[in-house]
Amino acid sequence: MNESLPFEPSPVLFAEVLIPLALPRNFTWALPPELQDKAMPGMRVEVVLGRNKKYAGIIKKLHDKKPAAFDPKPVLNLLDETPILHAQQLLFWEWMAHYYLCSEGEVMQAALPTHFKLSSETILLFNDAAGEDFSHLDDEEFVVAEALLIKKELRITEVQQLLDASHVYPVIQRLLEKKVCLVWEELKQTYKEKKETFILLHPQYNTDEKLADLLNNWTAKAPKQLELLLAYLHLEKTEGEVTKSALLSKSGASADQLKGLVSKAILLEEKRTVDRLKSLPANVSINFTLTPAQETALAQLQDQFSQKAVCLLQGVTSSGKTLLYIRLMEEALRNGKQVLYMLPEIALTAQVIRRLREHFGGHIVIYHSKFNANERVELWHKVKSGEAKIVLGARSSVFLPFRDLGLVIVDEEHDSSFKQQDPAPRYNGRDAAVFLASLYQAKVLLGSATPSLESWYNVKQGKYGLAQLTERYAGIDMPQIGIVDTTGLRQADKSRVILSPALEEAITQTLQKNKQVILFQNRRGYSPYQVCQSCGWIPHCKHCDVSLTFHKLHNKLVCHYCGTIYPPVVICEACGNHDFQQQNFGTERIEESLVERFPHAKVARMDIDAIKGKHAHDALIQLFEQQRIDILVGTQMVVKGLDFDHVQLVGILDADAIMGFADFRVNERAFQLMEQVSGRSGRKGEQGLVLVQTRNPRHPVLAWVKAHDFETFAQAEMSSRQQFGYPPFTRLIQLSFKHKTADVVQAAARQFAAWMTPNFGAYLVGPAAPVVNRVRNQYIMDLLIKLPRDLHLLQQCKDQIQLLTAHLHQQPPFKSVIVTPDIDPI
Repeated sequence: MNESLPFEPSPVLFAEVLIPLALPRNFTWALPPELQDKAMPGMRVEVVLGRNKKYAGIIKKLHDKKPAAFDPKPVLNLLDETPILHAQQLLFWEWMAHYYLCSEGEVMQAALPTHFKLSSETILLFNDAAGEDFSHLDDEEFVVAEALLIKKELRITEVQQLLDASHVYPVIQRLLEKKVCLVWEELKQTYKEKKETFILLHPQYNTDEKLADLLNNWTAKAPKQLELLLAYLHLEKTEGEVTKSALLSKSGASADQLKGLVSKAILLEEKRTVDRLKSLPANVSINFTLTPAQETALAQLQDQFSQKAVCLLQGVTSSGKTLLYIRLMEEALRNGKQVLYMLPEIALTAQVIRRLREHFGGHIVIYHSKFNANERVELWHKVKSGEAKIVLGARSSVFLPFRDLGLVIVDEEHDSSFKQQDPAPRYNGRDAAVFLASLYQAKVLLGSATPSLESWYNVKQGKYGLAQLTERYAGIDMPQIGIVDTTGLRQADKSRVILSPALEEAITQTLQKNKQVILFQNRRGYSPYQVCQSCGWIPHCKHCDVSLTFHKLHNKLVCHYCGTIYPPVVICEACGNHDFQQQNFGTERIEESLVERFPHAKVARMDIDAIKGKHAHDALIQLFEQQRIDILVGTQMVVKGLDFDHVQLVGILDADAIMGFADFRVNERAFQLMEQVSGRSGRKGEQGLVLVQTRNPRHPVLAWVKAHDFETFAQAEMSSRQQFGYPPFTRLIQLSFKHKTADVVQAAARQFAAWMTPNFGAYLVGPAAPVVNRVRNQYIMDLLIKLPRDLHLLQQCKDQIQLLTAHLHQQPPFKSVIVTPDIDPI
C-alpha cells in the first residue's frame, strides 16, 4: 500500500503595487492562488486600501516575503490580460520618484492616461446584520431598504429612480446611520472603443448583372432611395469603404431613407471599431540634400555618437538643424528603432509637425495635452506595440511606453518649458529624457542655437559630444542688431513709449517692401498695472501679493498667478481719487497702438489670451505664412519653432523687462530669449534687422547679442557662476514652505533651517520670502540649498529633507505647513 503524499500548500505570492497617491512607500497586497499564474509586473490590479476604498494599481514587482508589520489584504482582480507598461517604464518611474523627491504614486498619476486610472462610482450594499425588520424606517427609507434586501446592492442612480427624486443623499445618510446599508466603491473603466457604422451592399447584389437588374427594375415610387443608392455606389468606388455619416452627408438623404434600403435588404449596416487618430500612409521620403556645413556637422554627430550617448548640436538660428534631425531619424527608423522628438511646447510647433509629415507620413504620431482621454489611450497602445515609430511630444511624452527606443531628440533643449512646476513630479523633461534613453541604450541629441549652460558645461567636461553649425542655411547673413536707447522717450500722457521713432520708421519701411514684422513683448494683457496719480495706490489681488493686469478687450483686471478676475477699478480705495495711469504695456495695448499707427496693415496678436482652441495657433501661423498678416505681436510664443520666409524686421520692445529679474539665470535667459527672437528675422532672402529698445544700452548681454557671440557670453557667465557658487558648478535644491498664516510659515522655515544647519549649514541660503510671497492665500518662504557636485552628499541631503519634513509635520504648530522640494529648480 502506497503512503499518501503529504499535502503541499501553494506558495504565497505578494505584490508590491503602485497606487496614484502620495504615499511615502509602496504598499503590499497578497495574490490569491488563482491569480498567481497570470499576474505580471506592469499589469493593473484592483485593490482595497483602508476599509472600503478601491484603487486600480500597477504591479511593480512580485515576491514571496510577507510584510512583518501587517497582514496584506488580497488583490481583488487583474484588470489587464497583458502588462500596460514595459519594464523600462517601472525603472523610470522609480528613478524619477527617487531623484525628484516625490512618491512613485505621484509619478504614476502624472504618467498614465486618465482612462487607465479608473474612476469610482459609489454603490450601496445591504448590511445583513441589520435583519429584515424595517418598522423603524420612514417611507422613503423603507423603499430603499426593501430594494437592497432583494438586490443586495444599488447604485446611487438606481436609488434616485426608486424615490423619483434627486435629493437622495439625506435618505442614504439616514440609512447609513441606522446601519441598514454600507458604502462600497466600485471601480469602472471609462475608456470605450470608438465605433462607427459602415454601409455595405448586400451580398445578393455582388455581381454586375444582379446590380444592373436591381437598378433597371427600380420602382419610380422611391426616387430618393435610388439617389442614395447611387451615391453609395459612387463613394464605394472612389473611397473603398463607406461610413454612414459620409454617405448621408454626400447624398443629402435622411437616416429614414437609408433605413428603408436596409429594410429591403439592399444595403447592410455594420458597426466596427475605428481608430480615433487619423494617420497618413507610413512612408519615408527624404528629398533634400545637405549643405557642406551640414554634412560636416552630421559626420561630427555620427562620430561623437560612436563614443558618447549624448551629443549637443549647437547651430545658429536658421542653420538647418531640423534637416540633421530628419537624417538621424531616418537612420533610426531603418534600424527598426523608435524615435522620441521632444519640443518645449507642442502647441507651438505646427510648422515642425507639417514638415516632418512630409518626410515620414504616418510614422509620425503627436502626443500633447490637447488630446482627449480616449485619443491618449489609443496612442499609448500604438507606442507600446511599436506601431508608432516617431513620437513628437512635449515633456510628458517621456512617460510613453516605448518598446524599442533608439533615438531621443530634444529640440530647443535650453527652454525652461521643459521643467514641470506643479504638481509633482517637478521634473526636467530634458534631463529625464537622458535617463530614459539610458534604459534603452538609446542615443540623445540636444539641439539649440543657445544651449543651456548645464549642457555646455557637460560638453566642456567631456561628458557630452559636440557638433556645431556656425552659418545660416544657404549662406544668409545673421540679422543686424540695432540698440535703441529709450531713455527720456515718453508718450503724450507721460507714460513709457511703446514704439520708438527708430522702430516706427523701420516698420514703415518694412511694410513698404511687402515684408513682415514680428514684435516681441513678454507681457500679455493691456497694462501690467495701474497706479493712482494722487497717492500711488496700485490695485492688488486679494489672494496673491501681486498687482492686477488690465485686459481692455474684456474690460477686466486679472491676476496672472491665481486667475481671479476683478471688475475695473475707477475709484482709488486709498484716497478716493479716480485718476489712474496705466503703467508699462502688454501685448494687447501694443496691438491697439499698431492698429492706430498703421491703419492699412493687418495686425494680429499671439499670446495665450488670443490663442484659444485646439487648432487656433496653427491657423494663425498659416495666415502669417501666407502673408495675410503684416505685423505679428506676441509673447514667447513668437520665439519658438517658427520659420517664416518674409519676416524682415523683429522688434524687442522692452529688453529691460527681460534683463531685470532678480535671478542668477537672468543673463542666460535674456541672451537666449533675445537671440532666439532675433533669429526669426531674415531667414530667407536679404539680411534681417532686429531693433532692441532699452534704457540700459550698455548692458553686457546686449553686446553679446549684437555680436551673436554665444561662446564669449558662456565663458563670462560660467566665470560668474563659479565665483558665486551657482549651477552648473553646484546642485540646487529649493524648499518652499506654504501656510495661510505668515508667522507660522516663517517659524516653520526657520525651524527647518536650524535642523539642517549642523550637517548642511555651509550650503544654506535663507530662509527668505520670495518676490511674490503670497499666492492663493498661502504665504511662502524659500530655503535654498547649494551643494557641491557630489552625488553622495546630494543623496544625504535628500534623505535628511524627507526625514525632517516628516518631523516638522509632527510638531503641532507646523502640522499643516506644506513643504515642497524642487530639485534643480529653473
